[in-house]
Amino acid sequence: MRHLDCLPVPTNKQRREAAQRHLQRQLERRTELAKKRRRNLGLILTALAAVVLVGAALLFTGVLGGDDDAADPAADGSTPTTSAPTSSSATRTTNADGTVTCEYLPDESGNPNLTDVGTPPDPEATPTQGRVDLLMATDQGDLTLTLDRSIAPCAAASFTYLAEQDFYAGSTCHRLVTQEAFGLLQCGDPTGTGSGGPSYKYAEEVTAETTYPRGTIAMAKTAAPSSTGSQFFLTFTDVTLPPEYTVVGSIDEAGLAVLDTVAAGGVQGAEGPGDGPPNIPVTVEDIAVAG
Repeated sequence: MRHLDCLPVPTNKQRREAAQRHLQRQLERRTELAKKRRRNLGLILTALAAVVLVGAALLFTGVLGGDDDAADPAADGSTPTTSAPTSSSATRTTNADGTVTCEYLPDESGNPNLTDVGTPPDPEATPTQGRVDLLMATDQGDLTLTLDRSIAPCAAASFTYLAEQDFYAGSTCHRLVTQEAFGLLQCGDPTGTGSGGPSYKYAEEVTAETTYPRGTIAMAKTAAPSSTGSQFFLTFTDVTLPPEYTVVGSIDEAGLAVLDTVAAGGVQGAEGPGDGPPNIPVTVEDIAVAG
């Protein structure tokens, strides 16, 4: 057996080389750990971004907001909240003369909060040019809503038709959201339940570039496609949402001042930012075509 004191003693050069190899291994381990941390951080940030986006969408549709499941923030049944989804899918086609054919399908969900007012006339030749100014008279002040046919001809035609049928007269704006980057007032349900609307639904008119800055009028919908109805939301902050809710127009400055006042009043039962009925009730006395 070899005695310990007979083992060869390493030279200074060998010790330096061993130390260098040890240092190199430490540096390699540190580099690999740093790469893993960056990868993990990237995954975490991606997941958080997805959660924020989904959370905003759910909040808007009422899943997080506590509205009726049938309604959603930007829909007619909106959450803005709206009624239960329809079983059929509505479509929109473009005609040779530049008009579009809109399809307004019966809502067969069995929702008891729907009101039958017929459907917009001449849907097969819906104009895609020009704008329509609507005066939205409320007990908190007047708002002028400018509908843009070029971006949402079917929604503009439906909104105008419902206004002409006095569909909105006497209704309340049932939902206020006062998050810092998610401020909106939702209206358009004659029943005030968050699940009411007309007896028809139609397809969303959105693109991948659809956004919801302050001053936007957009239509509420359920989680199902082609579930837009009468409910709409008015944004008083830049709102982050997936491009699933039809932007139909914009609000004038006087109208934004009304929204700011209502928002400052806060939400019922909420200390700080909230989501629910506004402390300052808003009743829509009438929405009519201006001029």
